Amino acid sequence: MKAVPDLFGSMVFNDAVMKDRLPKETFRSLKSTIEKGEPLNSEIANIVANAMKEWAIEKGATHYTHWFQPMTGMTAEKHDSFISPEPGGKVIMEFSGKELIKGEPDASSFPSGGLRSTFEARGYTAWDPTSYAFVKDGVLCIPTAFCSYSGEALDQKTPLLKSMEVINKQVLRILKIFGTNAKHILTTVGPEQEYFLVDKKAFDSRPDLLNCGRTLFGARPAKGQELSDHYFGVIKPRVTAFMRELNEELWKLGINAKTEHNEVAPAQHELAPVFATTNIAVDHNQLTMEVMKKVALKHGMACLLHEKPFAGVNGSGKHNNWSICTDTGINLLDPGKTPAENAQFLLILAAVIKAVDEYQDLLRMSVASAGNDHRLGAHEAPPAIVSIFLGDELTAILEDIEAGKIHKDAGSRYMEIGAAVLPSFPMDNTDRNRTSPFAFTGNKFEFRMVGSSQSVSMANTVLNTIIAEELSQFADILETSGDIAADVNKIVIKTLKDHKRIIFNGNNYSEEWVVEAERRGLLNLKSTADAIATFVQPKNVALFEKYGVFTEAEMRSRSEIMLDNYCKTLHIEALTMIDMTKKSIIPSVIEYQNILANTAAAKKAVNPHISTELEEKLLDSVSKLSVCLYDHLEVLEEAVIQANDINDVQEKAFFYRKEVFSKMAELRGVADELELNVGAEYWAFPTYSELLYSVE
Repeated sequence: MKAVPDLFGSMVFNDAVMKDRLPKETFRSLKSTIEKGEPLNSEIANIVANAMKEWAIEKGATHYTHWFQPMTGMTAEKHDSFISPEPGGKVIMEFSGKELIKGEPDASSFPSGGLRSTFEARGYTAWDPTSYAFVKDGVLCIPTAFCSYSGEALDQKTPLLKSMEVINKQVLRILKIFGTNAKHILTTVGPEQEYFLVDKKAFDSRPDLLNCGRTLFGARPAKGQELSDHYFGVIKPRVTAFMRELNEELWKLGINAKTEHNEVAPAQHELAPVFATTNIAVDHNQLTMEVMKKVALKHGMACLLHEKPFAGVNGSGKHNNWSICTDTGINLLDPGKTPAENAQFLLILAAVIKAVDEYQDLLRMSVASAGNDHRLGAHEAPPAIVSIFLGDELTAILEDIEAGKIHKDAGSRYMEIGAAVLPSFPMDNTDRNRTSPFAFTGNKFEFRMVGSSQSVSMANTVLNTIIAEELSQFADILETSGDIAADVNKIVIKTLKDHKRIIFNGNNYSEEWVVEAERRGLLNLKSTADAIATFVQPKNVALFEKYGVFTEAEMRSRSEIMLDNYCKTLHIEALTMIDMTKKSIIPSVIEYQNILANTAAAKKAVNPHISTELEEKLLDSVSKLSVCLYDHLEVLEEAVIQANDINDVQEKAFFYRKEVFSKMAELRGVADELELNVGAEYWAFPTYSELLYSVE
């Protein structure tokens, strides 16, 4: 491997490459476009395109693609070669500014939620110059936005970029009031990525993993995560080799893969990057998931990104570490040494508190998926109830402000472990709360509800917009204020009185919190069907239309897409369960029953007085469970048929959650009981023990 500094970003058309390959004026114009949002003229685009092409060819590229993020949750790309025919049967390699700036993929086959008819095929991709182009698998990938012929956003990136512009404008208003010097601000994100690795052969033997990304059947293993011995444990050689190659591939793409370790569950791991500007962080996370899967295959493994691949052990999330920074490098969520006196920080903190309380529904909606429903609230992840953790120090400051008291700073504290050889070091002002869905962690908020397979785009689009709205309200007051300090104090106090119900520093996993949250009037949107239903409520439509992040039509289309995806996911899972039960589990159980019956008959044939009580008891137990299994199978099949007859997608989603999902759970319960009673050599699929401990 090359030295990491030489390897890092080697496949990225980044600032260093552009500065080296572009004329000074062209580079300056492009940077102005990126930093100020100024238009890029065609002449500049042609120069950039030619330099980009020459660089990409040197990296082995023969094709280019507009790389975009449609509403499938994945990325999309259509490859075009650089070749252009010449007289005499020759070709040359060409790439124009027009081809760089605009593409025309077929939009009819991507989810549009009714925005486009099947016969209305034209769509456009538009270059996002704020995210670097890169070479992947011999193709120059140009990050782009994706919209319909009539201009509606059909992707994840367009509303995200709009939300970044919105929060930039509103934060700058606040900074101007405080006299803070900044030309623009950026929201930054560091999405921690959890995942599982299992042996590819075992994976291929499980139709549920192949079709659904999670196990639909599987009895709990004798040893799971009870001993916590996997967490931060020594990484196995095969996984180490995977991580080493994964890092190399990510570093080539300019992705700051920083931290890697074993997670809590067996076969579970985590990768955490360094913070990046939000839209770049989103691009990088999409690439990270793609590269993880590719590299795992090269090592004979399958990478599972589903939120809950295995029942009974921890699922996987994607902790979205969100902050606000100025172009001068100041983190606006850093409370400083004396946060009680940091009025600017307290005002922004108040905006976050108010936003999270008023738009709990949007935050929950932004992480809604069939997979994440298994994880949220499962005593391993934040519940479906949104709340904020601030820690003791910040909470005490806010309580004193609300009460009109002068806060007494606790001062710096040092950790003294006791052994003389061990150094003392300054302690953080607050503990961490892993159960909180939205936790302040020193100079950022960690939104822990995002699912491991999800794009973090929608979550950050919502965060940026709702916080911008609250800052806008505060700026409206302060821009006409005669006494800034007094009015800031009034705003903070009023916000705390009106919205402190959203602050909770305790155990979010406890049943007591569910009761307490209900008493406080907080939402508990337990399922995706419940959460998505709130998206197009009038207050939410008004919010997004006010700032131009979404139109009402775009919101309704996204609601339709998410609900449709939810229904289809459960439909595929139900059909897979039915297929596995009929074609594999029932034949396995019948074969085992035959073995028991034949064994008992053979023993009686040898000696009528030999006891066959064991075989008879096992046969009776398995036989009864088999009948119960088939009964539940028929009930599930009937529920799927009923679901197909429902036309309204919201009604269908509720039906799938209430009826189909519950019938799937009942069928699984019987099948898992059968697994424990049927001989291992007769069971149709690799067990949890074989899957979770399949990678040496």
